[in-house]
Amino acid sequence: MMRKLTFGMNVTLDGYIAAPGDDLGWSGGEGPDSSSGDELFQWWSDRVAATGLALYGRKLWEVMSSAWPTADQRPGATQAEIEFARRWRDMPKVVFSSTIDKVDWNTRLVTGDAVAEITRLKTEDAGSMDIVGATLAGAAMRAGLIDEYLLVTYPVLVGGGTPFFTALDSWVNLNLVETRTFPGGVVLTRYETRR
Repeated sequence: MMRKLTFGMNVTLDGYIAAPGDDLGWSGGEGPDSSSGDELFQWWSDRVAATGLALYGRKLWEVMSSAWPTADQRPGATQAEIEFARRWRDMPKVVFSSTIDKVDWNTRLVTGDAVAEITRLKTEDAGSMDIVGATLAGAAMRAGLIDEYLLVTYPVLVGGGTPFFTALDSWVNLNLVETRTFPGGVVLTRYETRR
């Protein structure tokens, strides 16, 4: 039995996880007061709590590790933000990077071959894994390692930026397994890779 690997992120309707300049403003921020509201923030928080291991590329790791490890100590932090910060900090994480030399908060750094390490991690007898970050997920996609795609699509077109999907050498057939609509017209679609 192989460990399941899911690639899931917020995405624009035209398929980008970040607008030009790594701008994430289209998502209304990453908190319970964002345009998509408390329900979606709680859904992401529950997902973090259920994740056995999160795999991060350097760029997204730097964004998340600059915001969440101490967010529960900020004056005015909501109960939802406090809960998310604690869940994120406690969740086991692996960061793949050849340019940083130190990680914290229940995290291990891998500087070698990401595809080889992800392949090895999939054989471990442990909980599910989430992969986040376009470059890292793109490498896993091309290697056929992703079992599930989870798109949280915002009703906005940004016209360019960092795409959710990478160029592929061959088609990947998928089965739709879940849809859900959140406030603000945000739509979750979850697909399993057809094997």
